[in-house]
Amino acid sequence: MIVMPYLFFNGRCEEAMNFYSQAIGSPIDMLMRIKDSPEPPPPECAPPGSENLVMHASMHIGKDTVLMASDDPSGQAKGFQGFSLSITVDDEAAAGRLYAALSAGGTPVMPLGKTFWSPCFGMLTDKFGVGWMVTVPGEG
Repeated sequence: MIVMPYLFFNGRCEEAMNFYSQAIGSPIDMLMRIKDSPEPPPPECAPPGSENLVMHASMHIGKDTVLMASDDPSGQAKGFQGFSLSITVDDEAAAGRLYAALSAGGTPVMPLGKTFWSPCFGMLTDKFGVGWMVTVPGEG
């Protein structure tokens, strides 16, 4: 079994995916707009004026993780609360680069530092309101 995050944005999905692609260093695998769908979605799912919104986008992060996202044409997506995306990197230098890139325009929550479980761990909220935890695995 694999769990993959799927994020819903209010018209900023393409901007967010481009930001994550640059910050993490992973290319976007695919991005499809509502107008490019091979089958038109039901009108209640894509009201007039939503044609250029992202219907689905995805990118691989590392070997096994896929981050998926879309815009929410209904406008129901009101933010990201109650979870964080946790990303593990090999060393403190990589953690520092990733933390700085993801926190650009966002809010540091816990600066990178040593904890009892990790030689380098930090938390942030990015400029889209998504929480991230950056960690280097500890010994043992």
